[in-house]
Amino acid sequence: MKPTHLLSLLGLASLLATQPAAAQVSQVAGLANNAARLAASAKDAAITRIDPTFWWTGMKNPKLQLLVYGPGIGSSQVSLNYAGVTLDGTQKLESPNYLVVNLTVSPAAKPGKLALAFSGQKKVTYQYELRARNTQDKSRVQGITPADFIYMLMPDRFANGDPKNDVVKGTRVNHIARDSMYARHGGDLKGIENHFDYLKSLGVTAIWPTPVVENDMPKASYHGYAVTDYYNVDPRFGSNEGYVQFVQKAHQQGLKVIHDVVLNHMGSYNYLQLDPPTKEWVHQWPTFTRSNYNNSPLNDPYASQYDTKLYADGWFDTTMPDLNQSNPMVANYLIQNFIWWVEYTGLDGYRIDTYPYSDAKFLLQWGKALQDEYPQLAMFGEATVGTVAQEAFFARNIFQPVDGFKANLPSLLDFPMNSAISDALNKDKDQVDLGRLYNTLQADWMYQDPTRNVVFLDNHDQSRFYSVVGEDFNKLKMGLAWMMTTRGVPNIYYGTEVLMKNFSAPDGLVREDFPGGWAGDKKNYFTAAGRTGQAGEAFNYMSKLGLYRKAHPVLQTGKLMQFIPQDNVYTYFRYDEQGNTVMVLMNGNKEAQKVDGTRFAERTKGFTSGVEITSGAAVADLGSFTIPGRTAWVVELRK
Repeated sequence: MKPTHLLSLLGLASLLATQPAAAQVSQVAGLANNAARLAASAKDAAITRIDPTFWWTGMKNPKLQLLVYGPGIGSSQVSLNYAGVTLDGTQKLESPNYLVVNLTVSPAAKPGKLALAFSGQKKVTYQYELRARNTQDKSRVQGITPADFIYMLMPDRFANGDPKNDVVKGTRVNHIARDSMYARHGGDLKGIENHFDYLKSLGVTAIWPTPVVENDMPKASYHGYAVTDYYNVDPRFGSNEGYVQFVQKAHQQGLKVIHDVVLNHMGSYNYLQLDPPTKEWVHQWPTFTRSNYNNSPLNDPYASQYDTKLYADGWFDTTMPDLNQSNPMVANYLIQNFIWWVEYTGLDGYRIDTYPYSDAKFLLQWGKALQDEYPQLAMFGEATVGTVAQEAFFARNIFQPVDGFKANLPSLLDFPMNSAISDALNKDKDQVDLGRLYNTLQADWMYQDPTRNVVFLDNHDQSRFYSVVGEDFNKLKMGLAWMMTTRGVPNIYYGTEVLMKNFSAPDGLVREDFPGGWAGDKKNYFTAAGRTGQAGEAFNYMSKLGLYRKAHPVLQTGKLMQFIPQDNVYTYFRYDEQGNTVMVLMNGNKEAQKVDGTRFAERTKGFTSGVEITSGAAVADLGSFTIPGRTAWVVELRK
């Protein structure tokens, strides 16, 4: 029986109270039918589920808080007898269907089945599993470094590797419709796995799928950002064990895995919303109240409490209840869940959706708990901001705390740099202003370590870069060259390398299926033969950059020196202590531009020539260059 279908009258009322009137009318019948249909089986169930679903011995933090769920379980008394595990007490919640059980799992505890004896209206013993922590596999939890190149994709839209899970009985969306941008299309984890070789041919070292956990929502559930079960992979993507194997196989192929997580909100069909443990599990408003989506008040010395609260406590959307992380129970639930996924799968990093929307104190608590258990774990957050100063506030930076918030997040998706490259190459159709890149990078002094930031051209929420630059192939190549040679961790959105296009109006237009991911597709961009014309040329260009970067640490960890743009030519160098040096010149002019190379003497001294790595063309004179219009050169200097 699916626990997400259990629905008390309290849960129904709570959900509907937060919905607009039209949504209430459309949802009430379906929710009530679910409740009636499952009432008979629910009344006989003593315990429906316990979160976390299992745990491990040997964790650095010995405290474990179990959220027990079942009809009337809140009135139960609990006892146990297990060497090395002590019961620290229980806690009743507002809903009679929940009970919190607090345990201490000492270092002396051994793996096994922990018998939790519940006595009350019903007597039941639950065999809770304690597993041995994995300390042998050295490929687990590798983290993400500037040596990596991330490929972001949407599992539902990338490739269908297992048609058997396209339709899963009991889910609220139990069909696929590839002609609908809001429907499921059938992509899955197996589809990604089938194309590991494709990713490696681009030089990719890390895979970032959008959330793979269950999203059993009645509409647009494919994107994954409205979780309905924190402890299960969406069955249309695969299974929990299948995800563990996916991570293991990726590691065997030299590919890391980034797990996309949402701390701020959940889906309205999550069992924790359908039957809330307490009404304060999510932020409550008299009527539905949406976030203002503006994080400026968080570090504005003149901010109003009204604006601050509206941003942080307002709901992201009508179907995405805003979690109240100032509630210690909620905070602990989330922290344990994300520790659970790391230990269970061995994943390498977390990308954190809507990072600044969460409670500030909770973010510090969450980050510390994860880093204490997994020092190597990568974590980078999404903070959609316009300036470096605003973004640096949310990452480890040079600043003193603001209202007690001293960020412990290692890195961020670099939205200021993303805006800079888009604006630079698309200021208007006739003018390109590369000074925008220089000025944005100049502000890196605010970060503790800007090389950890993730740089990108586009993503699942943005218009595709090829469309942003007016389908100008030369501008696209300039953007790719910049992304792969500037500081930080490059990240490409699926399909950018084969000229997938469209504007995010609506978002579904930039989330189309990757050509060749489904049997019978007319185009197959996964194969060299299928990548004809400029799509093939773009792929080859990206592949040369990616493989070169993978083989040359100077572009991963080398220092960066940039020169003030002159005549709209932006020049910078990546160099290391071994003398390896790569020079990048970007000409924003339509016409060829002559460049005086003598001003770069502090970086070119000792070198006599160079080779442009994407074309193989020789650069014989480092004192003077004539670079074609709308072109980026990536030149390896030679002595």
